[in-house]
Order: sequence, then C-alpha cells, then structure tokens
Amino acid sequence: MRLDKFLGDHNIGTRKQIKEYVKNGRCKVNGVAVTKSDTHINENVDEISFDEIPLTYSKFHYFMLYKPQGVVSATTDGKNKTVLDLLKNENVKGLNPAGRLDIDTEGLLLLTDDGGLIHKLLSPKKHVDKTYEVHLRKELSDEDIRLLEDGIDIGDTRDDGTPYLTLPAKIIKQEKDGEGRPVIHLIIHEGRFHQVKRMLEAVGNKVEFLKRITFGPLVLDEGLSPSEYRPLNEKELKELGL
Repeated sequence: MRLDKFLGDHNIGTRKQIKEYVKNGRCKVNGVAVTKSDTHINENVDEISFDEIPLTYSKFHYFMLYKPQGVVSATTDGKNKTVLDLLKNENVKGLNPAGRLDIDTEGLLLLTDDGGLIHKLLSPKKHVDKTYEVHLRKELSDEDIRLLEDGIDIGDTRDDGTPYLTLPAKIIKQEKDGEGRPVIHLIIHEGRFHQVKRMLEAVGNKVEFLKRITFGPLVLDEGLSPSEYRPLNEKELKELGL
C-alpha cells in the first residue's frame, strides 16, 4: 500500500496535505522519517507513525452507533440526515449499516465495511437475536403474549397467498416508564419491514417508543448517548467471530 493512501485512510488530511506533511518529515516508517508520500509500505508489518503517534492498519472497520430518532439508516439521503453523517471524524468510505432501524426508532446500530459480516448477521437462516425495548400504549394480556411468542400474522403472505407468520418471539415484561406506560423487552429473529410495530398492532396495541438494545452478541453501550459511537472492542469482535 502507498503511504499516502494509508495516511488518507486514517483521515490525516487530503492527498495534497499529506504530501506536504510527509515532505516535512512528520511521518516515520519503522522509526525512520520518510519524505515521499508515494513510498510503498507493508501495512501489516511496518510500524507507521505520524507526529510520533503510532497508526495501525485494519482491513475492516466496526463501529457501534447509538442511532437517534430522526436519522435514517442509509449511506445517502436527499432529505434526512444519515447515520454516516454522525461519524464526522471517521473515514466512512465503504461503511454500511448492518440492517436498519426506522427513522423514529433509536438504539444499537452496527456500521462496518465488512460485507461478509453484514451478510452473516442479516441472513434469514442465521436467526440472529435482536432485542427491543418497547413502550406500549396499554398492557399486554396473557393471550396477546401467547400470540406474539407463538408467531403472529402481520399481513405478509407467501407466494401462494397463505399468511407468513412471524417466527416465535420472546417477551420479558419490564417496569413502567416515567409516563406510566407499560414496557416490554421483545426478542425477535427477523428484520421485516416495521416488524415490531406491526406485531403489536396485530394484537390491538401501539408502540409509543422503540429502542434496539441488542443485535446478535452486541449490547448497546450504556455509556453512549444518542448520536454517539465508538469502535467495537476486542471482546465484541471476538463474540462476532472476528
């Protein structure tokens, strides 16, 4: 890899700026100052530093984002702010959200340029768990819970016209919120369009607030506020099989 590309991937500056920085001796390769930005390096072996700060190379990048309401889970949008707009200090080239959250839903979203991981997490055959904190208009009855946990008709049909029920889910009741609304944790294994809202509508209820708190082995970092993000840590990467 060329040194200027390596530095560019770390958001050091534009190619023109990087050329000037390197020319001024601000970058070292294996402890030796390099003055030509087109120098070829082995990003997996060589020790690279800029202004004496070591830089490491990662083939892929993984970020946990606390998506706020009002932001779309897309890379571009002509009307609304996107999740990539929130990663202001990162090189977002190639990054994509692993799945999506509705514009009025907040919570955990994984952003990565690892297409293989995205495919694995979103594959219907994998049945990856997703946990949502759901604030409801009214209490669920025992029958409502049974229907939701067994699988419910939310209006989707197969090619032959027969109802396509949701997969079995799990509901865990929580304490009421500050406004006195009932709260549940709903664990599902699919990602159908507006699925959580449609499931609750199917039992005559309404979702008043929705937040995703887990996605596969990932758990939303309680230290993050809406719009904040951080790279995944080593434990999380290991749990993802990376």
